[in-house]
Amino acid sequence: MMVALFENITAMIVLTGVLVALAAALPGTFLVLRGSAMLTDAISHAIVLGIVLVFLATGALSGPVQLAGAALAGLATVALSELLARTRLVAMDAAIGLVFPALFALGVLLINLFARDVHLDEHTVLLGEIGFVWLDTRPVAGAEVPLAVLSLAAVLTLNAGFVALFWKELKLAVFDPALAAALGFAPALVIGALLTLTSVTAVAAFDAVGAILFIAFVIVPPATAALLTRRLGRMLALAMAVGVGSALSGYALALRWDVSIGGMMAAMTGAFFLAALVFAPEQGMLAQALGRRSARADRDAAALVVHLAQNAKAGAADTLDALVSNLRWPEPRARAAVLRALDRGLVQRADAHLRLTDKGAATARQLAQR
Repeated sequence: MMVALFENITAMIVLTGVLVALAAALPGTFLVLRGSAMLTDAISHAIVLGIVLVFLATGALSGPVQLAGAALAGLATVALSELLARTRLVAMDAAIGLVFPALFALGVLLINLFARDVHLDEHTVLLGEIGFVWLDTRPVAGAEVPLAVLSLAAVLTLNAGFVALFWKELKLAVFDPALAAALGFAPALVIGALLTLTSVTAVAAFDAVGAILFIAFVIVPPATAALLTRRLGRMLALAMAVGVGSALSGYALALRWDVSIGGMMAAMTGAFFLAALVFAPEQGMLAQALGRRSARADRDAAALVVHLAQNAKAGAADTLDALVSNLRWPEPRARAAVLRALDRGLVQRADAHLRLTDKGAATARQLAQR
């Protein structure tokens, strides 16, 4: 059964996408919360330099040496960006924008100068091709397993183990680094390890989705989850779920529309984010619009209560038509204010007239004292 599974091309492509999504969501959640999400962009581009330098030094196109070199290039990008930002001459985002294009350009230049005839090019590194992962396999227990599946499974295990072992330290380092340092948790070391794992994950994802599409998996699902919950554990679980959902739906739609599989998977992360942005129960655009509408109705109901209290003292008219005329509100707005006041138990109807309840009179007195 396992041999048949690994020989199934569709299963291997989907499994690779799922592994990328899970492995990327683990460090990505903490980077998004820390406000360092775009460091993944810098890392994913700059490790091209690490790949070509390792190739020039050792001739290796893959393997642990290549993985280590690429990861170190990513860390060098972070270190150089922070060093430049500490000069206080440029902001951190500008420092990132200065460092990683320079390192990426240097990597591309070295490829064109010294590795022109080698299967090592920036297009492959940046875009990848998940549809071909089943071609490069390794024998494992009698089955031919795609190398991408093996490497991503190892990285996922490493990331999951790190998050599980250092859960408390990661939370403190992200939310309160000063407290973490005071308690002796070495937040800089913890974040450094997290960025190292991010670099390793990016390198492992090259054959599957490429560097650019990896950025979508490491940033967008956690950002989507952040719109849906404020609890870290739940956010991490939701980020992984969104990533897996994007991989599965992206593959299905890519086949239906005959487009890039990796590109469609990444596009689906954006679709999930857009849905959360609009429909999230508390922070979504629709919820915020309804909240603003509700707040306006509450303000109008308060104004109505004060107006009726003043009319009661002056013996003025208190009908809906008088309300529209005196407050100069459009009739729909006046009706909405009356309905909200009725719903809150602030007014009551008596034929065509509006009367304050005891609660409404008390509310009017409180508002008048402000």
